[in-house]
Amino acid sequence: MSLTRIAMWSGPRNISTAMMRAWENRADTVVIDEPFYGPFLAHSGENHPMKEAVIKHQGREYAPVLDTLLASQADAVDIFYQKHMAHHMLDMTFVNDYLIKPFRHAFLIRDPKDVVRSYVRKYPNITAEALGYGRQVKIFNKVQQYLNQNPPVIESVDVLNRPKDTLEKLCIALGVPFDDAMLSWPTGYRDSDGIWASHWYNRVIESTGFKPYRKKDTPLTKREAEVAAACQADYEFLKECKL
Repeated sequence: MSLTRIAMWSGPRNISTAMMRAWENRADTVVIDEPFYGPFLAHSGENHPMKEAVIKHQGREYAPVLDTLLASQADAVDIFYQKHMAHHMLDMTFVNDYLIKPFRHAFLIRDPKDVVRSYVRKYPNITAEALGYGRQVKIFNKVQQYLNQNPPVIESVDVLNRPKDTLEKLCIALGVPFDDAMLSWPTGYRDSDGIWASHWYNRVIESTGFKPYRKKDTPLTKREAEVAAACQADYEFLKECKL
């Protein structure tokens, strides 16, 4: 069986790491965690926690990362699942045939207000650009133009409330078999986790599966509400395209 490379484009605080856990729990799958984070930090000027350690670990340039994503995997591996943050693609020239053609692309979205509430608990310097909705739409449009059809979009609330149904639909859209192993996983860190896991992954390391969505009513500050509102149109565009 030929290797299926899946590129999942998300933004921060979108249950993207839990989604990575679901795929990694399959016996036929290996995963990679935000491989473009180092180049993003090196070129963006963003001062994220553990910035220098991430750059040292992942490198500063985009091209070598793409080589890694295109590399062969062990014979027992059928699926190479790649967790990507859309806003890490500062240089959209890399979103071309070399990044689109070899991969099966999917998009994970979440209501901007929920993303903002979650994000500011970890990193208060929030901007609309840092949440990646606009970049998700740009990548979506490039993939759509290449495929001449919409790539699959799933929403975090659907994954949380109906994990089996949503993941089955996603697997069908990606042309891979669904596996019940995706519905639960052991607690703890993984060797595949990015070195930033100790700062960002405190919730997911305690998880064993997807739990039903609980609505958050924490009021947003004026600035936070403005950021969420700036992302709303792009979120609604992608939501209209979801499975």
